[in-house]
Amino acid sequence: MKHLYLLLLLLLPGFAQAQLVENFTDGNFTANPVWTGDVASFQVTTQQLQSNGPGVTGTQLQLSTPSQATTGTVWEFWANLRLATSSGNLADVWLMASQTDLKNTGNSGYFVRLGGTDDEVSLFRKDSTRSAVLVIDGANGTLASATNNLVRVRVTRSTANRWTLERDLTGGRTFVAEAAQPTDATYQRSVALGVSLLYSSANNRSFFFDDFAVTDATAPLLLRAVPATARLLDVAFNEAVDAASASNPANYRLQSGAVPTAAQVLPNNPAVVRLTFGADFATTNVLEVRNVADLYGNVAAGPLQATFAGAALPPATPQVGELLITEIFADETPQVGLPLSEYIEIYNRSNRVISLGGVRLSKPGSTSAAILPDTARLLPGQYAIVCGSTRVLQFATYGKVYGPTNFPSLNNGGDQLVLRGRDGRTLFEVSYSDAWYGDAKKKDGGWSLEMVDTNNYCAGASNWTASTAAIGGTPGKANSVAAARPDATAPSLLRAVALNPTTVRLYFSEKLDSTSAAIASRYVLATLGPAVTRAAPVAPDFRQVDLTLAAPLLASRSTTLTVQAATDCVGNASGPLQSATFALPEPAVSGDVVINELLFNPRVSAVRFVELLNRSTKFIDLQGWQIANLKADGSGVDAKPLSAGPLVLAPGQVLAFSTNSSIIQSQYPTSTDVANLVQLASLPTFPEESTALLFNGSGIELDRFAYSKKLHLSLLASQDGVSLERIRASGPTLGSNFHSAAGAVGYATPGSPNSQAQDAPGGNQELTVTPEVFTPDDDGLQDFTTLNYHLDQPGYVASVTVYDALGRLTRRLVRNETLPVNGFLQWDGIDDKGRKAAVGYYILHVELFRPSGGEKREYKKTVVLGARF
Repeated sequence: MKHLYLLLLLLLPGFAQAQLVENFTDGNFTANPVWTGDVASFQVTTQQLQSNGPGVTGTQLQLSTPSQATTGTVWEFWANLRLATSSGNLADVWLMASQTDLKNTGNSGYFVRLGGTDDEVSLFRKDSTRSAVLVIDGANGTLASATNNLVRVRVTRSTANRWTLERDLTGGRTFVAEAAQPTDATYQRSVALGVSLLYSSANNRSFFFDDFAVTDATAPLLLRAVPATARLLDVAFNEAVDAASASNPANYRLQSGAVPTAAQVLPNNPAVVRLTFGADFATTNVLEVRNVADLYGNVAAGPLQATFAGAALPPATPQVGELLITEIFADETPQVGLPLSEYIEIYNRSNRVISLGGVRLSKPGSTSAAILPDTARLLPGQYAIVCGSTRVLQFATYGKVYGPTNFPSLNNGGDQLVLRGRDGRTLFEVSYSDAWYGDAKKKDGGWSLEMVDTNNYCAGASNWTASTAAIGGTPGKANSVAAARPDATAPSLLRAVALNPTTVRLYFSEKLDSTSAAIASRYVLATLGPAVTRAAPVAPDFRQVDLTLAAPLLASRSTTLTVQAATDCVGNASGPLQSATFALPEPAVSGDVVINELLFNPRVSAVRFVELLNRSTKFIDLQGWQIANLKADGSGVDAKPLSAGPLVLAPGQVLAFSTNSSIIQSQYPTSTDVANLVQLASLPTFPEESTALLFNGSGIELDRFAYSKKLHLSLLASQDGVSLERIRASGPTLGSNFHSAAGAVGYATPGSPNSQAQDAPGGNQELTVTPEVFTPDDDGLQDFTTLNYHLDQPGYVASVTVYDALGRLTRRLVRNETLPVNGFLQWDGIDDKGRKAAVGYYILHVELFRPSGGEKREYKKTVVLGARF
């Protein structure tokens, strides 16, 4: 392989990394300079680079060498693919690559593809972790030979980022250009060029390359000059510049005559030079630049000029409420008009120039953050786009853009984003959801979420909506939905939860002013309760406050906490004495919390729900608990979490869990207690017949309910949307203790007392009937009767038969069924043929037999089946 050398400019002999020419005449590619990659799978044959990899189908090979050429550059190479190209037999020649390992999925840049499905020569852009994007689609069939695909390729990128692709299929230099000459400025940096191959087993030695040449004959261009402080100026060029010439202060001057005292190329961006001046800048300034060269020896003789405005005062550090996120573009596909890249928009709502240096954008729980550069700033009322570091040029035409590394991936369905200052303080937080779009079509992608009123920046869903801009968003400028939507509502205390014996967490309806929320004297426990020694608002959203108590709480001992005043983050203050009752929770045992109501067959477009009842005297925390059902194939359970955080169930309280509380409320508007609805990300499938299970945080089963549609009242016109309700809270979780919810309440009571609830009768009578007159019309009033029993000892077997007044058999309720000591049997007025029995008197004939002692008893109880007129 011939020596790889750089074409040196005579006036700048020190440039050792200039344009390259590679003809492989020295017989190797391992020195002067070093090519890296799969070196064992290449060889130089007759002064050409030849593949020599393993003969295995699907093999990928790569070889690269350093190259920093970017704009104003011409790339040229010769190739011969002695094979029939296809999707599994092709070569990618990388012109610009962000990594030396070309096979790395995170690699980005531009490459020419030889072959592929269309047997063509095309130019592609590769974005990190994404599929390649076609920049210039070459003519199909240009590489159609099965044994000899000879081609010389020339690619030109102008300083205006316009691309040209040319080819000569004879291997000469009579080039034919593709008609398309698009502009693409996505990537401005490169570390390597090289070849990447994919082949089948027979083609491992069929790739040949020669005559690589990279030429940059254009001088650097001055893009802009931006003051970092009153005496520091950042000068940006279109490409990396030579440190020797760019660090010479004599190459820069202001038209006023001022010359910098120092010039330094920024180590993290070799296309930016920071100048230091000895005096503050004037209001308006013009910078002149002369004799600055790029890495290839091209000198900008100048003068190059850039106008900038000096700041009378240095930029201020942003305070809470001054730097906001005002637009979120999380779902870029399908494309409406915006670039196919995620971004957020930030806004300076203060009347000061603020410095963004060190401001961090992150998601809670992430180990990395996107940090804005020290040179970044925003003028009063100014917007800026923040996106991935490789996406800056896609947004350059929209306004000010910053592309920090580690820009977080934005979840389409919703996420929490936080802006923090250099000192770690929370400046702004938003927990968005795709429900905020308020538009089912725009929710599917291509549209941004925009803040409506920047003065109401603490608000959530009520102050955000889908953009109405024709292109899908308004990056870098005022939002299309901007309007006055003030917050005049004071925060309210939602609940209090004891996290441990000495810590109580308060939950508020909106974000609080963190300073006033930290005043411990604002929080008082009821008489004889321990004092509050510390109040700590919980970052980053400050909707919660953790109180530290002077003495520990006792388990399940109810107490009341009063908040003297609460102020939200825009200054609305609540009235005095908001209160919440709570207690320190304790562990539950089997039977403490039970399944109280289940809707497994919702109406069309509705959702399922399951309701739990705490029938103990304990306060019980459901954090980490799961609701589940047995899978139909017997492979296990389909389990879903009930709460990742504290969720306390008070004695006698019910909570109904669903995937959409709004739908539950709309389906059952008169029988729903909204305060007892809990919305989950998902619920078990709950098929028509299965077993519902309840597990605590340790995975111990606490309750199970074997349900099916057979438990429903057979007279129902439709079972859809009808829940099964527990009849007696203290009774077992068996089908006999459940009944269809009453039609009079809308067929379900999520979060409310059960319409079919029946208290256990008092006294110690052996057999009682309650009620003695019932009307099975599904109105929730005496829809069934119960035969209640209290036996003197266990071991009885029962048969219960219903006869009408003429002694005719109507219904066999049970036959030879073993009974517990206490319980009940229900009759819903249905006969053995599934029809409603006629109005009239009926006899419940009860036979009790105890096999162990031979004891037999017989009873008759009268009941009236009535009707309402």
